[in-house]
Amino acid sequence: MKGITFITPFLLFLYLLCILFMKETEAGSRNGDGVYIVYMGSASSAANANRAQILINTMFKRRANDLVHTYKHGFSGFAARLTAEEAKVIAKKPGVVSVFPDPNFQLHTTHSWDFLKYQTSVKIDSGPPSSTSDGSYDSIVGILDTGIWPESESFNDKDMGPIPSRWKGTCMEAKDFKSSNCNRKIIGARYYKNPDDDSEYYTTRDVIGHGSHVSSTVAGSAVENASYYGVASGTAKGGSPNARIAMYKVCNPGGCTGSSILAAFDDAIADGVDVLSLSLGAPAYARIDLNTDPIAIGAFHAVEQGILVICSAGNDGPDGGTVTNTAPWILTVAANTIDRDFESDVVLGGNKVIKGEGIHFANVSKSPVYPLIHGKSAKNADASEGSARACDSGSLDQEKVKGKIVLCENVGGSYYASSARDEVKSKGGIGCVFVDDRTRAVASAYGSFPTTVIDSKEAAEIFSYLNSTKDPVATILPTATVEKFTPAPAVAYFSSRGPSSLTRSILKPDITAPGVAILAAWTGNDSSISLEGKPASQYNVISGTSMAAPHVTAVASLIKSQHPTWGPSAIRSAIMTTATQTNNDKGLITTETGAAATPYDSGAGELSSTASMQPGLVYETTEIDYLNFLCYYGYNVTTIKAMSKAFPENFTCPADSNLDLISTINYPSIGISGFKGNGNKTVTRTVTNVGGDGVAVYTVNLETPPGFNIQVTPEKLQFTKDGEKLTYQVIVSATASLKQDVFGALTWSNAKYKVRSPIVISSETSRTN
Repeated sequence: MKGITFITPFLLFLYLLCILFMKETEAGSRNGDGVYIVYMGSASSAANANRAQILINTMFKRRANDLVHTYKHGFSGFAARLTAEEAKVIAKKPGVVSVFPDPNFQLHTTHSWDFLKYQTSVKIDSGPPSSTSDGSYDSIVGILDTGIWPESESFNDKDMGPIPSRWKGTCMEAKDFKSSNCNRKIIGARYYKNPDDDSEYYTTRDVIGHGSHVSSTVAGSAVENASYYGVASGTAKGGSPNARIAMYKVCNPGGCTGSSILAAFDDAIADGVDVLSLSLGAPAYARIDLNTDPIAIGAFHAVEQGILVICSAGNDGPDGGTVTNTAPWILTVAANTIDRDFESDVVLGGNKVIKGEGIHFANVSKSPVYPLIHGKSAKNADASEGSARACDSGSLDQEKVKGKIVLCENVGGSYYASSARDEVKSKGGIGCVFVDDRTRAVASAYGSFPTTVIDSKEAAEIFSYLNSTKDPVATILPTATVEKFTPAPAVAYFSSRGPSSLTRSILKPDITAPGVAILAAWTGNDSSISLEGKPASQYNVISGTSMAAPHVTAVASLIKSQHPTWGPSAIRSAIMTTATQTNNDKGLITTETGAAATPYDSGAGELSSTASMQPGLVYETTEIDYLNFLCYYGYNVTTIKAMSKAFPENFTCPADSNLDLISTINYPSIGISGFKGNGNKTVTRTVTNVGGDGVAVYTVNLETPPGFNIQVTPEKLQFTKDGEKLTYQVIVSATASLKQDVFGALTWSNAKYKVRSPIVISSETSRTN
């Protein structure tokens, strides 16, 4: 009827919300406010996009400064400063998937490529479809990190062709970063404003070093005679040196905000990257759920757009259940050592040599002429015995330390060599020997002060010497680089471990890669790593799963160049199923303790930089697999529909959805949860023939854990053409009760290829977050 206006529930909500905001603004009542992320699902939904825009227009017309980011390319939503009450009201409204406080994430802080090629070299029948020998030409890698130092020689664009025409990104300018700092290597640079950051960080320039290190590991141009003051000297280059870099600066010294990470994902999707690399994540204890995890949300939408997302597993190892970035659409990377070691030995009186590890540039006598003392014997009057043994800050007596080498211990596992070094140095000591079984195999740089790390077995010899000698003496030798170190690889002590806190039906981490003592580009003005009287080093040696993820990213970039039509899951499958499980001593890959690594430590095994280019078969995880995963995980159809870009009209969640059914999604590894040992458990997998030979026959081989029977049907896969898909079943039964998680493997092979999937069987079923 004329003159009557109908008000929809959504418009009524906006009206009431406007009144709430105006009341709070007028009253000045914004106590307890903070930045919240409002996630509204896929941007492909016109309804979602419209609702998001109406919300933004309504809420922030008078509060423009409270709007932090808007998301509109890969997904819909925004980040804004809200009160807890405002956030609560918005969360209940149609079209809103989740509203959550903006989390703060942390960084997971040349030769490594040579080691990978030596370890995993296989014959490749044909070169890549490009003019370059490594096949990385024109792949675009997006990196979410601390920015980039564009003047580094690692980012020169010599001999590179024009920027790909599909690139839609930009090079944001700032006071210290001009558009001319981008080139044909660094083709994109963006930074994201955080309302709590100083304006000095509003630039893509790297002030930390981490982003430059990661970027050059992925795609750095070859630089001869690169080193850290002569250590790790050689030619530094990325694993995909002809790839292009797009840097999205989401991290500053205070951390990496989730709202900025989501903004970077949104921009990267629109810009046209091929692969995304993130060497950062939430702390292990955070236990963030999927719909409140900016990395999981952003990665979901990136994968929908055909972009592979690779993330570091975290540095909270070696405890179990610490792995992060575990959504099934993310490729999660653990860290391992390489066959290069940086030794700094201790020489005792009588010239007894004790092996040690560390990078330092001290100029001390190579003869054992310096008095040696245990930290406990140098305790000051106010310190406890434990803190003095650890050489904790303020624990040592200057008169007892001056002119001596001090033996310090990692008492209780909560102390570090760097802090012990600082205490000994501040009290006039000559050097520091630190006892730590965890960090013994991970070389760190200690500047000009003689510092080395030994393990408890090596320490026992020093204690024996101290207790049997009236005037013990020692020296610490200069750092020596040891090549072809064995055994390698070994999983690094800090590398976060499985099982995943989301579900044991998806094995995490997926893969391991070099992440210990990696040389790569750094900022050009970092005095904190400089030696006294010398210019700042352009390169640095650091460790972390942060260093491992870019190794995998580089290989993924190469695979994408060789196989441009492959989707994210096919590339992930190629990387996982061609991984190696043996070290350079021909034994199994081990952990830092010397025990054989399990899939919870190393995933499918160590990255192969060559075999992954031609995997033979791939497991393609479809969008329906991911939608089913969300059903099994407990989301309802309405939420899933809002999240998905291509939600099928007739899709419904299976009636019996539960966590254990996650085992059935087409993942390259096989995780079976909730298995109590009674009856059988059956999962199916489908593989696609990509071997290039058309007709191909594969036979199955099983590594069956004790107390179990595993049957695969059929036992042979007979392909008649490339691109053909065949399905098989895995039936698991037990001959004894399951007391702990067990591990096995399934390999399809022929004369040319081996396609291996690790198997994990667990009685646990429920997620832990």
